[in-house]
Amino acid sequence: MSWTRRFPAVPAALLAALLALLTSFALIVAAPPAAAHEERPVTLPDGTGSVPAYRASEPDLLVCKTDRAAFERRISAFPEGLKQRNLALYERCEQSGYRHLQEAVDAVDRPRMNIAILPGLYEEEPSLPKPTGACAALEAPNSSLGYQILSYEQQTACRHNQNLVAILGKTDLQIEGTGASRLDVVIDAKYQKLNAIRADKSNGIYFRNFTAQRTTFNSLYVLAGDGFVIDDVLTRWNDEYGFLTFASDHGLYKACESYGNGDSGIYPGSASDINDGRGYDVPRYSIEITGCRSHHNMVGYSGTAGDSVWVHDNEFDQNMGGASMDSAFPGHPGLPQNHAKFERNLIHDNNADYYHHVADGTCAKPPIERGYEQGVVCPQISMPPGTGIITAGGNWNVYENNRVYGHRRAGFFLSAVPAFIRGEEAWGKQTDTSHHNRYAANILGEDASGASRPNGMDVWWDGQGRGNCWQSGPDGSTPGTLPQCGERRGAVSGASARLVGEPVKLAQLLVCADYSVQARKLPAGCDWYGARGLERVETQIALAVAAVLLLVGGLLWWRRLRTSRLGTAAFALGVAGLALDVAGSTMPLTATPVPALALLCLGLWWTGTGIALNPTRPWLARLSLLLGALTLLDAFDKAVLMIPWIPLSPAWARAATALLWVLWAAAATARRDPDAEARSGPAADDGPGLAGVGAEARSGPAVDDGPGPTVATRAGAATETGRGARAQVRSGTTAEARADAAAGVRSGTAAETHGGPAVEPRPGTAAEAGPGTGVDTRPGTGVDTGPGADEPRAAASSGAPARPAPSGGDPGRPEAPGGAPTRDGGPDPEATPDAPSGAPQ
Repeated sequence: MSWTRRFPAVPAALLAALLALLTSFALIVAAPPAAAHEERPVTLPDGTGSVPAYRASEPDLLVCKTDRAAFERRISAFPEGLKQRNLALYERCEQSGYRHLQEAVDAVDRPRMNIAILPGLYEEEPSLPKPTGACAALEAPNSSLGYQILSYEQQTACRHNQNLVAILGKTDLQIEGTGASRLDVVIDAKYQKLNAIRADKSNGIYFRNFTAQRTTFNSLYVLAGDGFVIDDVLTRWNDEYGFLTFASDHGLYKACESYGNGDSGIYPGSASDINDGRGYDVPRYSIEITGCRSHHNMVGYSGTAGDSVWVHDNEFDQNMGGASMDSAFPGHPGLPQNHAKFERNLIHDNNADYYHHVADGTCAKPPIERGYEQGVVCPQISMPPGTGIITAGGNWNVYENNRVYGHRRAGFFLSAVPAFIRGEEAWGKQTDTSHHNRYAANILGEDASGASRPNGMDVWWDGQGRGNCWQSGPDGSTPGTLPQCGERRGAVSGASARLVGEPVKLAQLLVCADYSVQARKLPAGCDWYGARGLERVETQIALAVAAVLLLVGGLLWWRRLRTSRLGTAAFALGVAGLALDVAGSTMPLTATPVPALALLCLGLWWTGTGIALNPTRPWLARLSLLLGALTLLDAFDKAVLMIPWIPLSPAWARAATALLWVLWAAAATARRDPDAEARSGPAADDGPGLAGVGAEARSGPAVDDGPGPTVATRAGAATETGRGARAQVRSGTTAEARADAAAGVRSGTAAETHGGPAVEPRPGTAAEAGPGTGVDTRPGTGVDTGPGADEPRAAASSGAPARPAPSGGDPGRPEAPGGAPTRDGGPDPEATPDAPSGAPQ
């Protein structure tokens, strides 16, 4: 009986474990749709503009409120000189100024005009009413967030459908608050408009010294502009962005601040792609960001297609993530992202976790009821909290001389993004991201005072890409070894060129990306959203793999290798390796040597198993040795040196081979092993020739060892106990003679087995064919010792059937009708009558 019949639950458990494992990896073939900032199709500027300079001349247009007493209270604490200037401007504004910023913008009739906004709260009441007439019935596509994607002509015709203040087609316009700080002039959309200020196709615009806040998308939006400056401006409490500049060139952010935003505080998306095709050395950057602080947002800085952006001397802290750039969203000119340069930034303590506001329903309320002003942030996209700088599908980015510390997860996070995620299906583009990113000379795990502030790990990398390099760091990484940056940009030691990332990391990224703030969908199994321990998909995969391998490997050892010292020692290493693999999948141990040590143990397991199996199962042994070699190679790749020039990590070949090994090993354990069962002593079945003729064992399972040998007596009697013959045993069971077994014979005869030596029993004794078989050679038992049994021994030893002779009697023992005695001396009802002389039995 096979083991599958003895243990019917085992195949079901094995199948269930395999299905669970395959289901985990099936996530690799599908990815959730991505959506972020959606805008009308735009082209990048031609680059003929320039960064505008601040003009200190007197304003051409003034904006102020009419409540003089409130105005005087606002300026009462100003320095005397600034107070007198504001009083003078107010006198002028009362006579010829405007009460709303939109009115002043509408009055701009030439380039290089200055608008001064005096201290006050500007809610732009004329812009707030909902659209009516034709503006209420515009035909335009809807974004995934529900707002209409309007053309420039529709924006011009219906300026306040989405914008509190619309600046359309102006040139070299300067808008400046006149207060002592940016908080003295506040432009408030009260969550009733998509944008507080929109500057569209307005080259050379300059914003300075005010606050914009409380929108359902972003506070300050610059679109398709060649030349802009955002100087000392604060944005806060927005569903998406604080500052959004898109498809623009010759831009400068300086001394800005942003907080309380559901996406990023600063977003230079689709910056002009002026350096595409270049290496590290570039003639200029399209946008510069310096002296800004972005905090308490989902992420401090982000830039889908944030190309050629120079980010230096800023502070990004108290966000979920410090900074990110990506190629993950369609509809952005300049993809894939390339050539950002980060240097001398302070990036620290970005460990906020705002996903619980999504889970508890806070973010499903209307924006005005969510509590943004009290610190609520509604994260708009998926991202790993507790990370310093995230690069999801970027190329030729440089990160140098930044101070990165105090992050729960990682200082740097690099992953690739296949082109189909951004809507490009061409096969040649699917691996075009995550190349030539340089992380060098950064100060990791240490604050400005020199105190130790470690990151959870220095680097998390999915392993894909070529030409990426890192510096050595104090807090470990995954993988455990990384390509190292040389002194010169472009110099890399230990470089790799992988087309696809690590399989488990890829599964993790795809699971975690399936997030929706609108649907309140937080993917189960992803630690970005709070999964811990056995809830994490990485640990679940490790457990599924361990369960399958432990089940199959354990059965293989029990059925085939438990008598082998080498096989037993190898299996013990395998159990240890599987335990370490599960432990190494947990967050605290991911960046330690534990995962590589697990691979080392598993590699030694399969290697030892292969050696132990070689004498009996050579093909399974070779497969085990191959799997062991691939696993050891994977350990070397992750812990010692990334193997160059190979397109895939050894983990992929190891996973495919392990799947084949599991199936093969399961089949090997299901097949009967006659040698093992003969050694363990159960009775054997005489083979197919005895079916239905009384040869079935009465007291145990039967194993068919194949054609059996013939047994001849030295006195000339011959018997065949192989295929088609039977030997009756006293205990009621049957036995099959093998090369190493001896058949019982009468005194003066010897049992000669097929391929084995003759056995000379002592006179008057009976030799036994095996433990407990008790082969009886007396007349009527199936061993012919009567007259006419003089058959040549050559015939018996060659397996030819001997000619039977009539059975003789055995005086003193009752016989059954067929001449076969029973154990208790009575007739045997199952005995087969002796055949006539000359007829085969």
